[in-house]
Amino acid sequence: MGAESSTSMNSDGNNKNIETQVVLNVYDLTPINNYMVWFGFGIFHSGIEVHGKEYGFGAHDFPASGVFEVEPRSCPGFIYRSSIVLGHITMPPTEFRTFIENAASEYHGDTYHLISKNCNHFTDDISWRLTGKHIPGWVNRLARLGALCSCLLPESLQVTTVKQMPEYHDCSEEECTESVSTTTARESTEIDDDQEKSLLSPLAVSGDVTFVKEAHS
Repeated sequence: MGAESSTSMNSDGNNKNIETQVVLNVYDLTPINNYMVWFGFGIFHSGIEVHGKEYGFGAHDFPASGVFEVEPRSCPGFIYRSSIVLGHITMPPTEFRTFIENAASEYHGDTYHLISKNCNHFTDDISWRLTGKHIPGWVNRLARLGALCSCLLPESLQVTTVKQMPEYHDCSEEECTESVSTTTARESTEIDDDQEKSLLSPLAVSGDVTFVKEAHS
C-alpha cells in the first residue's frame, strides 16, 4: 500500500491538517543480497516516499541537483525489496515541495560518494529532518564498514553502484576530476536542456525519473 494522505477541512473549507506517511522503500542493487542479508550485509538503494512520490539521490557529473523523483517502489535499475513506515508528518504537498527543493541544493550529483554521501545517507537525512528518526542501520551498513576499512569495497564496485542512476561516462579518475572541476568553475551552475537529458538513463528520459530542481536564493 502507498503512503496515503488524509485531509481535514475547517469551516472555511481550507486545509486544516494534511497527514501523510513517510516511507522508506529499499531496493537490492544485486540478487546476491538474497544470500548476504542472512549475514547482516547487503548492497542497498533506498528512496523516501512522501505524498505519493519517491525521492532518491543519484550521481552525475554536474554541480546541480542529484535528487530525483520516481513512482514509489519502481526506481529503474534496482530490485524492489521492502517498504518501512518511518512515521507520519502533517505537511501540505506545496510545503513539502519547498522542503525537498531546498534539500536538493545540498545534494548535487557531483558530490555523490558511495562511502560518505550516498543514496542511503540522503534518505537518512531526510527522514531525520521530517520525523526525527533515522533509517534502519542495516540499510547503509556496508558504507559504514567501508568508511572504517576503505579497502573493503573495491573501486569497481563503487563505480558500478554509482552508475545505477544517471549515466556516467567512462574515464580515468584524473579525467573525471578534471571534468568536474571544469564544470564547477563555470560562472553559472545551471544546465541546459541537452545537458539535463545527458544526465538521465534511457529509462529516465522516457519519464520514469525526474530530477528535482533545487531552490535558488
